Amino acid sequence: MRRSGDVQRAFWAYCDLLLLYPEAIEAWVDFGDLQLTLNQLEDAKISYAIALALAPEFPPALAGQGKASLKLGCLEKAISQLERTLKVDPRLIDARFDLVRCHWKRGHLDEALAILEPAVGQDPANPLITKFLIDIYVLQGKWPELHREMLRRVSLDYSGAELAWELSCVNLLFGAMPLGWEQHEARWTYSGFTTPKREFSQPLWQGDPLAGRTLLLHCEQGFGDTLMFVRYASLVKQLGGQVLLLAQPELADLVATCPGVDGVFTEEGSLPPFDVHLPLLSLPYLFRTDLASIPASIPYLDIPERVPNRNALCERLARSRGQTRIGISWAGNPAHAGDAQRSIPLDALLPLQALPNVAWYAFQHGVSEVPPLPGIDSLAPLLHNFSDSAYALSGMDLVITVDTALAHLAGALGIPTLLLVTYMPDWRWLMDRDDSPWYPSLRIYRQTNARSWDTVIRQVLADLSKGI
Repeated sequence: MRRSGDVQRAFWAYCDLLLLYPEAIEAWVDFGDLQLTLNQLEDAKISYAIALALAPEFPPALAGQGKASLKLGCLEKAISQLERTLKVDPRLIDARFDLVRCHWKRGHLDEALAILEPAVGQDPANPLITKFLIDIYVLQGKWPELHREMLRRVSLDYSGAELAWELSCVNLLFGAMPLGWEQHEARWTYSGFTTPKREFSQPLWQGDPLAGRTLLLHCEQGFGDTLMFVRYASLVKQLGGQVLLLAQPELADLVATCPGVDGVFTEEGSLPPFDVHLPLLSLPYLFRTDLASIPASIPYLDIPERVPNRNALCERLARSRGQTRIGISWAGNPAHAGDAQRSIPLDALLPLQALPNVAWYAFQHGVSEVPPLPGIDSLAPLLHNFSDSAYALSGMDLVITVDTALAHLAGALGIPTLLLVTYMPDWRWLMDRDDSPWYPSLRIYRQTNARSWDTVIRQVLADLSKGI
């Protein structure tokens, strides 16, 4: 976009040019485009009208006229002008997009889709086409079409291991298992995958019976991934052998309560002998997991014997006897690439004040402010590790959280949880469902518009008002 001074100089240059050459059709159109940039909409209409008086079917002038009407909010006129434009020259992709915007503003998504879908063949790599199609397919609940469009776009943008990785995320988002798990194995050869691969002299386990051998499962990626996939230890144990787990220190005591785990170790200490090894997130691939076979027996984690702040937490929770205890987490790790999308502004949670007889507890680390909820008590100073968090969660009647490790912890403990997810969520929460096949005690509330949490919070309030 031109800087302000450049725009003004261009404006006066066009004025001089048109005084000298008043029949320069393209110059009148360019001048109208510049006036649109300056938001001089009525003047732009005049410039386009002069161009059309000189050449009544000049497509760029027709398109500019339609754009000006759209910006002025004259949607019916804009639709007529843009339809005329595309009849004269259907190749004008920007005019097609403006016509889509007109129908979108009127709420006529079928019409917008009919205008947009032909553009895929016209300009297949245009990212705006994908954005429009995804928005419409989501709002209309056309999940197969959405899946197809996302796969199409990914196939255009990537190749090799990166393509397999991106395809896995799309397929898993739509529940296309076990294909998605097979593609997910490409993460170790994809240069953009930031988790370092652990190398051992022992071979990778191939899923065959262990027959008395020792398997080392090792964590990868974040806390939530470990909490989510440690559940497979019980299935592995059934294959006969010893199951060891290399886990993050903050999780060690907690994941030791998982059935099938014979011992937990961290990188801070030495590892015992083992025969084969496997990253945790390769387990769904080896077990050929699909939506019907997800191991979802909960709880599969328990409160460890050693809880550093057990007494202090017990004392804090005792203050709210007789009230409904709700734990809340509204933000994720700010270092996470998608944190700006998944975190909720504090003022967006204000409607939850209306819930009666609630004792609110904040499970949010690293923040100086808490939501404007009555009497909210921040437990963060007492949550030194996940054992503390598990104990505190066990005292909650309900948890409300965005997509963080807390959601996985609450789900693994079987605590009723409302998960608030973004318009286009992480693959593990799937699409078009309000439950999770991974966590039966979890209910999902989804954004219907990108970046807007108002509808989500209103729906949470409406549902909880019926049951509290």
